[in-house]
Amino acid sequence: MFLVTGATGNVGRHAVSALLKEGAGVRALTRDPGSARLPDGAEVVGGDLTDPGSLKAALDGVEAVLLVWPTVSGDHAASETVAAIAARVRRIVYLSARGVPEDRETRQGSIMGSHARMEHLIEDSGAEWTFLRPSGFATNTLQWAGQIRETGTVRWAYGQARRSLIHERDIAAVGVRAMLEDGHAGAKHVLTGPRSLTQVEQVAAIGEAIGRPVHWEEVPPASLREPMLAAGLPPEMVDAIIAGQAALVTSPEPVTTTVEDVTGAPATTFHQWARDHAHDFR
Repeated sequence: MFLVTGATGNVGRHAVSALLKEGAGVRALTRDPGSARLPDGAEVVGGDLTDPGSLKAALDGVEAVLLVWPTVSGDHAASETVAAIAARVRRIVYLSARGVPEDRETRQGSIMGSHARMEHLIEDSGAEWTFLRPSGFATNTLQWAGQIRETGTVRWAYGQARRSLIHERDIAAVGVRAMLEDGHAGAKHVLTGPRSLTQVEQVAAIGEAIGRPVHWEEVPPASLREPMLAAGLPPEMVDAIIAGQAALVTSPEPVTTTVEDVTGAPATTFHQWARDHAHDFR
């Protein structure tokens, strides 16, 4: 039996499907089983990662878990939850992020600080572990969907910022291999797409996928703060995102071959991701 947390999210759904295709027993954890809409064959169980006491049934008889943590918001429960999982499960595959610092004194309350703390808790837990450290998610470009649908123009900053965006399905595929196979213990897999593209090139690829031109309009970086704050992001997180995009202009995300090395299949291009998600932009 293999447990997928965050089972209704972008990565979790693909992990559930991939495990079922492998013939594995799949248990899917979600806070609202009634609205999960997961594939037939998955055992859907209720539970909340920030409430370790609610996980007993989900962890029963589980060999390995794909742990998708509620970053920052769940940190108050992190040590108890990791201990509860490690006491019942042999192998933890944790969805982290590229660039997580190794320093155990990393400041808490930030995305990278949250991931760093979780990694250290898991390392110290006694369970076998693998960390998935993906680059930017291709799904992050869905933030432009409203503008594209309404105007056909993306008004954003740092058009020359380059990212090696990764398809969520590829993250899940590597995670599933780490759950099912030996040989990944102690690995910190840095996962990327096969190419680095500027944000202007990403927008053009979305236009190709939906069959009509999509234009880029450069705006001052300060104008990005208001929509992100309105979406509920904390100010310090907004500032970190804007600073991160600025850094990608001169220091693009790297490209690795880890997806192909682990799965045997090349990483999915952003152009293919855009075709897979064309309906979100139309």
